[in-house]
Amino acid sequence: MASTPPSSSRPTRAWPTAHAQRSSEILSSGINAEYGEFDREDGPGIKKSVSYIHQLIDTEISNGTPSESIFVGGFSQGGAIALYAGLTCQKKLGGIIAMSCYLPLRNDFPASCTINKDTPILMCHGSSDPVVQFRFGQMSSILINGFNPTIKFKTYPGLAHGACAEEFRDIKQFLTQNTPK
Repeated sequence: MASTPPSSSRPTRAWPTAHAQRSSEILSSGINAEYGEFDREDGPGIKKSVSYIHQLIDTEISNGTPSESIFVGGFSQGGAIALYAGLTCQKKLGGIIAMSCYLPLRNDFPASCTINKDTPILMCHGSSDPVVQFRFGQMSSILINGFNPTIKFKTYPGLAHGACAEEFRDIKQFLTQNTPK
């Protein structure tokens, strides 16, 4: 995990490495054809990962970083965990960045989101994503918009399950706009 000192004008970022905690597949099956939604998720595994992210946030705060200077983000499964962790965090965050993902355990919302109902969220998704279909990201953003109208959903035409320069520019702009001065 890397961070900048609390006195710095740059935001603090915590980037847990893959070896820091073993992750489980958040999606253990496939798609329910009737409803077009994920039908089986590893709820305990998701909540264990989210708990770890919340611990990282608490550590940053105890080290003197204001919670509003902390952003959580991730790609694919990491994006799903970042969304859930950010929305359920009991500390006010600076923002949430979710790339090529969906909101897991969607039935927990909006009830599980109390503190971060107006925290800025940027969701990014490629229109041609074969791994996490575009419509799942889009449906998640519509659901989140129902209780957090600050969400921005950006579409990248033709992008598969990956990232592009335009997406990184959008993320940079999001961080710049939402980092406390």
